[in-house]
Amino acid sequence: MMAANENESLLLGETVRLFASRELVKNRETNDAYPFAPFWDEIVEKACGLGFFNTLLPEELGGMGREITPLCQLIKTLSETDASLAGIIFTNSLAQELLFVAGGEPALRDAFHERASARQALIACPSFINPGEIELAAEARRGGEAYRLYGKQDYLVLGNVASRALIPAVIAGQPGYSYFLVELSGAGVAASAPIFSLGLHACPAVDLRLDGIEGRLVGLEGKGQEYFTQSADRLMAALAALAAGIMAGSLREALEYARQRFQGGTEIINWPEVRMILANMAVEVKIAEMAVTQACQEADAGRSDWPLGCRAAAIHAAELAVRATTDGIQVLGGVGYMKDFGQEKRYRDAQQVQALLGLAPLKKMDFIASMIAKG
Repeated sequence: MMAANENESLLLGETVRLFASRELVKNRETNDAYPFAPFWDEIVEKACGLGFFNTLLPEELGGMGREITPLCQLIKTLSETDASLAGIIFTNSLAQELLFVAGGEPALRDAFHERASARQALIACPSFINPGEIELAAEARRGGEAYRLYGKQDYLVLGNVASRALIPAVIAGQPGYSYFLVELSGAGVAASAPIFSLGLHACPAVDLRLDGIEGRLVGLEGKGQEYFTQSADRLMAALAALAAGIMAGSLREALEYARQRFQGGTEIINWPEVRMILANMAVEVKIAEMAVTQACQEADAGRSDWPLGCRAAAIHAAELAVRATTDGIQVLGGVGYMKDFGQEKRYRDAQQVQALLGLAPLKKMDFIASMIAKG
C-alpha cells in the first residue's frame, strides 16, 4: 500500500515499524493484562506525539489529508505486533470521519482546537455497533438551542480514556437518530468499570449512564444513519487492514518458531504438514493484503462502487484472520496457547475485530442488500 506521496508513505512506514519494535513488542503481554493492570498511558501518549491519531485529518489540522491509504498502512503495521493500539486509532478515526461527514472541516476544527494530550485528542465512539441495527438506549431532549442526553450507551470504546464522546441518540418525536458530541468530564455522566472483552484488552470500553449531560448536535437531526453509512464505507478499508495486520503477525511468528523448533532431529519447518499450514497462512495473508490495497486505491480514487470494495475487503479479511490465527496457534502446538507468545492474543483479537462496525452476519446482509439495490 502506497500513499499518494511515496516519500511520506515510506517515512510513515519506517516510523511505525520502529515504534512497534521499541514500544509494543516488549510490552505486549503487560498491556494486554488491562483492566487488571494499569492502562498503557505512556505508550499511548507517545503514539499521540507521533501523530498516529491525526492520520485521517486534513493537512491544515495536522493530519495526512483525507486519503484512507495512510491510515490503513498505519493500522496494518501496528496490528502485526499489537492490534489494541490499532483498535484505539480505528475508533478515534471513526469519530473523526463522522464529524467530517456531518459537518466538514469546520466541525473537525472546532472539535480539535485543543489536543495537548492523548486524552484531549481521543474521541470515544461505539465502534462495535451499527446504530441503525439496534434499539438505541440514549435519548436527546431539546430545550431551546440546547440538547440534554438521558439513558445509556453500552460498550463505548475509549469511554474511560478520552475526554469526549460521540453518542448516537434518538430525539423524541423525530425519526432516525442523531449524533451528539459530549464532554465525558461533565456532570451527568457515570461510567462503569472497564469491560473485560475477548480481545483488544488494551483498547478499553465502558458502559455509560447519561443523566442530563449536555450534548452538541453534530450535523442535522435524524441524519445519523446516513453519516454512519458514509463513514463506515471508508473505515471498512481500515478494518480490513487491521485484520490483515493480525494475520501477517501470526504468519511471521509461526515461521520464526518453525525455523527454531527441533523435533525428530530436524526443524519442524521441514515437516510437510507444517509447511502446508504455513502455505495456507501465507496465501491468505497475501489475499488479505491485496484486498486492502485494492480497496484503498478505489476509495482514494473515488471509483464507482468503491464502498462495496471496502466492505467486501473488510468482511473477507476478518474471516481470513480467524482462520489464519487458528493455524498460527497450531504451528506452535501447546505453547501457542500461552501468553509468552503473541499467537493466543492474535486469535482473540481476530475474533473481536469481526464485530467492528456491526456484527459480521449483518455486514454480509447489508452487503448483498446494497448489491440488490443497485440492480
